[in-house]
Amino acid sequence: MTEPDRPRTTDVVVVGAGPAGSAAAITLARAGLDVTVLDRARFPRDKICGDGLTTGALRLLDGLGLDPAAVASWNDVHDCYVSGPTGVTRRFPLPRGAGRFAAVATRLDLDAALVDLARKEGAVVREGRTVTAATEDADGVELTVDGGDTPERIRARWVVAADGMWSPMRKYLGVAAPGYRGDWHAFRQYFSDVTGPASEDLYVRFEADLLPGYFWAFPLAGGRANVGFGIERGGKVAVGDMGPLWRDLLARPAMAELLGPDARPDGPHRAWPIPARVGRLTPATRRTLFVGDAVAACDVMTGEGIGQALLTGMRAAEAVRDRGALGDAATVYAAQLHDDLVADDRMSTLLVRALRHRKGARAAIRVAGATPWTRRNFARWLFEDYPRAVVVTPRRWHPRLFSSPGAYAG
Repeated sequence: MTEPDRPRTTDVVVVGAGPAGSAAAITLARAGLDVTVLDRARFPRDKICGDGLTTGALRLLDGLGLDPAAVASWNDVHDCYVSGPTGVTRRFPLPRGAGRFAAVATRLDLDAALVDLARKEGAVVREGRTVTAATEDADGVELTVDGGDTPERIRARWVVAADGMWSPMRKYLGVAAPGYRGDWHAFRQYFSDVTGPASEDLYVRFEADLLPGYFWAFPLAGGRANVGFGIERGGKVAVGDMGPLWRDLLARPAMAELLGPDARPDGPHRAWPIPARVGRLTPATRRTLFVGDAVAACDVMTGEGIGQALLTGMRAAEAVRDRGALGDAATVYAAQLHDDLVADDRMSTLLVRALRHRKGARAAIRVAGATPWTRRNFARWLFEDYPRAVVVTPRRWHPRLFSSPGAYAG
């Protein structure tokens, strides 16, 4: 092989620069590894999402060193209001004065800030680059990359695949899930000039015709809100009927009241699938570790995926950092992923079954809102202050489990 034919080499290639990929790149670059991040988009770019940041996600962002001031649309929130199918609403307060427990920020701003942080830590971020082929052997992965003047080849000892639900890397390496279209489907639209209650607090409504799905209104800075709903694929609402249902939802008096009389759409509505079957997709091949949506890590109950993306990206990076030289990073990552998320996924799946019915949704809200103690702790549980299945996983218990400070407490 002549010298010009040799592929460029690097320690790790991260495919995808969303939260999972950026978290992996930041962690790897800080460890001194040579990291190249490839993404077909150019940042900032929009990503369809509910934009909510749970306590778990905020703690991970804090650990990565992301400054909220770098995210223009960042908005801290302190209360969540949850309504049941009969319209009964309960307020669930988050702790005050002990750090941040919930926030909302557009993915346009959040993802761009994480990419900037990855660059500052030393990762090489190459935007507008698409991986069109990949082959793997016992020692590494060779990628074909388009987007420059000519296609190029890159060889990496390890790959972190953060390339989304329909991960091309899964297809190239023969571990795709044919026909998989997500476990949930969601609809989102931004609104400006929001003057109703949704301008300040988080609102979730379990409408009878959406169960076990829900409608949300999340406040952003500057009088804007992220408004949308999620449905279970194969449930009461067909994916093809989401457009008419969206218009009907917005016309309902309770929804209009949340937004206020002057609210107006800020851009078109958009839909996206949500992959939530962690533990049932191949987490890694010999030299490639799948993270975020590529490993279907979203919470099956809420559809939350940012915290899970950050966590899986960091876990993959830690496995490569600590075990890459020994060659078993993929095995270590798969075991860690199982310990971190599979029990919580199973617990959420059980809860979803109850929420499919009006009686189940009403009972859940009634129990959660029964006392100040239940309201406070339900809010922390809902926002992933502690793991979903913590009650049945004693290995994760610790003295401050139910009283830990939020993110950015220092």
